[in-house]
Amino acid sequence: MLGEKTLLAIDPGSAKCGLALVHRDEHDDIHMIWHAILAPDKVPARAMELHQQHNFSLIVVGNGTRSRSLVESLREEMPSIGILVIDEKDTTMEARERYWEHNPRKGLRKLLPATLQVPPDAIDDYAALVLAERVLAT
Repeated sequence: MLGEKTLLAIDPGSAKCGLALVHRDEHDDIHMIWHAILAPDKVPARAMELHQQHNFSLIVVGNGTRSRSLVESLREEMPSIGILVIDEKDTTMEARERYWEHNPRKGLRKLLPATLQVPPDAIDDYAALVLAERVLAT
């Protein structure tokens, strides 16, 4: 058993960032509490609001586009919160799977594997979920 933990994961981008507030419970089950896609300049303020509501102690950030400037902004806004930058390799493919798990396919979409289908919505928040899962699984 790994124990309970809540963290905020962020998949950074130049035009939009995916965010997922994720909790691992006492049974090691992982739950997405909240998720959204925001403009990069809105992320630090929203992270601060979420911290006040859920008191997480770690922010996980993917090492992709604009991660460096996002991490700097988060450190300025929230200097006492730990920030972990991790590899975001293959998160897009895994995010597609998570999207379909949370938004079940209907009709003919059920016949094709989830990894071969492009979700109709942006999946940056599910990419953030994948980043959180990687950290919470260890």
